[in-house]
Amino acid sequence: MAKTRKKLAIKKSTSKKQLLLLPPPPAHQPKLGVKIYTQINKFKWLILFVLIIFNGIFIYFYIFVDFPSPETLSTTEIAQTSKIYDRNGKLLFDIYVDKNRTVVPLSQIPLFVRQATISIEDKDFYRHKGINPIGGILRAARDTLLHQKLQGGSTITQQLVKTALLSPQRTISRKIKEIILATLVEFHYSKDQILEMYLNYVPYGGTAWGIEAASERYFGKKVDNLTLAEASQLAGLPAAPTLYSPYGAHPQLAKGRQLDVLKRMVEDGYINQEQYDAASHEDLKFKPPTTNIRAPHFVMYVKEQLVEKYGEKLVEQGGLKVTTTLDLDLQDYAESTVASEVAQLDKMHVTNGAAIVTRPTTGEILTMVGSKDYDATDSGNFNVTIAHRQPGSAIKPINYSIGLENHVVTPGTVFNDVPTCFQAIPQLYCPMNYDGRFHGPVQLRFALGNSFNIPAVKMLKINTVPTMVASASAFGITTLNDPSRFGLSLTLGGGEVPMTEMVTAFGVFANSGIRKDLVSVLKVEDAKGKILEEYKDPNLNKENPSFLLIKGPRVLSPETAFLISHILLDPNARSQAFGPNNALQVKNHPAVSVKTGTTDDLRDNWTIGFTPDIAVAAWVGNNDNSPMNPYLTSGVTGAAPIWNKIMEHALKDKKETWPKKPDGIVGLQICPISGLLPQDDNSCGPRFEYFIKGTEPKERENMKAQIAIDKTTGKPASPGQTDNVEMQEKSVVRDPLGAYCIDCTQDGPPQIIR
Repeated sequence: MAKTRKKLAIKKSTSKKQLLLLPPPPAHQPKLGVKIYTQINKFKWLILFVLIIFNGIFIYFYIFVDFPSPETLSTTEIAQTSKIYDRNGKLLFDIYVDKNRTVVPLSQIPLFVRQATISIEDKDFYRHKGINPIGGILRAARDTLLHQKLQGGSTITQQLVKTALLSPQRTISRKIKEIILATLVEFHYSKDQILEMYLNYVPYGGTAWGIEAASERYFGKKVDNLTLAEASQLAGLPAAPTLYSPYGAHPQLAKGRQLDVLKRMVEDGYINQEQYDAASHEDLKFKPPTTNIRAPHFVMYVKEQLVEKYGEKLVEQGGLKVTTTLDLDLQDYAESTVASEVAQLDKMHVTNGAAIVTRPTTGEILTMVGSKDYDATDSGNFNVTIAHRQPGSAIKPINYSIGLENHVVTPGTVFNDVPTCFQAIPQLYCPMNYDGRFHGPVQLRFALGNSFNIPAVKMLKINTVPTMVASASAFGITTLNDPSRFGLSLTLGGGEVPMTEMVTAFGVFANSGIRKDLVSVLKVEDAKGKILEEYKDPNLNKENPSFLLIKGPRVLSPETAFLISHILLDPNARSQAFGPNNALQVKNHPAVSVKTGTTDDLRDNWTIGFTPDIAVAAWVGNNDNSPMNPYLTSGVTGAAPIWNKIMEHALKDKKETWPKKPDGIVGLQICPISGLLPQDDNSCGPRFEYFIKGTEPKERENMKAQIAIDKTTGKPASPGQTDNVEMQEKSVVRDPLGAYCIDCTQDGPPQIIR
């Protein structure tokens, strides 16, 4: 046994020595290899020394070059104003005007301000030594490795270091510097000193740097006069001042962030449930902002994008020059139009309106009016163009385009608009038309133009909801991402989508089937004039600058896009529902395609229209989702006048542009009821219609057919009925989901489609 242990010990010792040496060459190794091995083994210590020196140099330049000193935390920085301009160089907003900071000692900052900050930012602040390896670093490492996304394991000390001493770049080297500096700062300063510097240094949004300036900016009071509710609101800002600002584009997120802070304070034992309830229900009175701003909703939309890309510090202090896509003259006109039209709808219980104008060929946003006005202390900063609202019938063109694209329907396909119920869970779904009537056999062109509901639901039944959701995603509508959430009412606007996505989707029709995602920034330059990003129109033909060749993801064939565009610009296709003269017809511009949408519950009223050059979407409703007056169900009273005026103004200097008819489109005469070819005598009074080549009807009209009739009711017999039935010749029109007897008794139960 002792000999065995001795042998093992010898083997262990030998293996340790071999760790320092290269393994001996195998017996069969060529002589040249032996010589190389001998030479390398001879200079092994020199090689090791060179490697150590090389690694040291690498670590120095990767981490410690320009390594700041913790003692510079008190050094005052010189920040520069970042400016946002419209596309023509007109100033919209100075993102950063002046650094407003008033340093206050920790003793003058209320205890619950400190507690709120620690709860939401770093609950272990007084227990760790600058970094939190369990709660922070490990989480950051996990997200970096698993999700390829560099995250911060941000303690208060780390946040102070990266805000005051480091660049905003999210790199591994900067993260290593941050960890080292945070540890050094903890040795150099006490915990109270670090917390005091943090509360006096970090940005709280706009020009407010430090808790005292933030208190004055948002509430007009000194920090020592803050209530618990106000303190919890401010404590949530430093993590993302733009996103959580009560003056920003998402005021609802500001309130949500405040509640998160209060919940954490309860969890950490700083306040009790009674204090939470009182603070969460306190009505906060924000001080009106004093900054002048043009196109405010758009500016906040752009600023949020910039912060996400470049970081809060660079955007707030970096002296950026941002040239946007906005046309300020058109923006001013749209703002005044929305405000004046909404004012006239006061008796209709309409309190807000919004509009967005884009250039479909490039996706550039020319105008964004998020609300009828901008009041950062009220609901005026709510940007409806990026809020989720139900589009009503405005989404129907997407549904019909799927059927056209798949060649299961044509503009002449008949849909029987009759009482119909669809099998659904847990009960039957029986849609109604907005006018409360049924219109019998209706061809697709007129079903879409007049926005009849039952044909649209039948179209979705054919397409299926999962196909509709997947296709909507291709159109740029990403919010309808779970088919299980929706039923057949989806085609009537049963899902919520933002205006930005709807105008992107309609741009597909304007672009002959190609999607162009929205663009809001043309160029970003830093303080030294270096271009950080620049949008160059990929559609511009260099050989012929006046010619555009649209590039992007193809969603539809040019033929389908043409058919939808043509139907939506056809005044005859919509005259039954909207009359001969209405707000959907733009003066002196007959080539404008347009669709309205009003939700069943009367909470949202839309109008969206386009030409190949301009797309305009308008909306009216109420921020609190309360219903409007039923008079607005016509679809041409609320949003349509806003849309009409903006569209007319946007087109006033533009040449009329009609949808380009592709080579794959053919036209022929069809019968107006059946959609089939007329007999030789044209006795059906045919009309002209366009078709995708190969889908045009081949059969001539003959609606007479022998069908089983219930002798008592005069209606077609029920499936499987044999008693009291006789065969009779009737006029029958068939749609993709059933047959309709024109000259039968019409009273009775609705058709049930399973």
